[in-house]
Amino acid sequence: MTRSQTQRRRRIVQTAAALAVRGGVEAMQMRSVAERAGVALGTLYRYFPSKMDLVVAVVTEELDLLEGGIVRRPPTAATAPGRAVDVLLRATRGLMREPELADALVRSLIMAEVKIELDVRISDLVWRVATGNFEGADATDEEAAEAGTGVDRESTGYVLVGSLTSVWIFELVEILKGRRDIDDAERRLQVAAERLLASF
Repeated sequence: MTRSQTQRRRRIVQTAAALAVRGGVEAMQMRSVAERAGVALGTLYRYFPSKMDLVVAVVTEELDLLEGGIVRRPPTAATAPGRAVDVLLRATRGLMREPELADALVRSLIMAEVKIELDVRISDLVWRVATGNFEGADATDEEAAEAGTGVDRESTGYVLVGSLTSVWIFELVEILKGRRDIDDAERRLQVAAERLLASF
């Protein structure tokens, strides 16, 4: 994308997020987003073919903030399970600031309404932090492979991290349904992380 296209896309996402803050995902009507962002409706659909694509873009911004926060203030736990739970709890708290968006994200993960890689992105982040390879987070795939900090998604360890991410998604569902609070989810995530990542 050109610089102006990147700025336009960012303006659209920020507008959608502002609408969601005031009225939840229901307030993120495509026509309203287009009008408030100052773009034609057709232009909006070129960037985001569906409302769910737009929701995912807003949540991706939240994940960017999460990663930025971890760079500035890395988890200090002495163990891989502790660091993994720290990342997942930060993600939970960030998403729960906007429960409507969190609900839409979880539905998109479960129903596969759009092709998204957010669960993979969270797993990659947890993997890098848990294994102590977070310094390679900004590297290209080639640079990370050269430095030995890349993510090997076929490894047993990564599969276990993916299982922990699945537990986290289930806990998010339970929180959104009101059957669990964040403290309960934290206890369950700690148990799961200690079992799944014991060999790290």
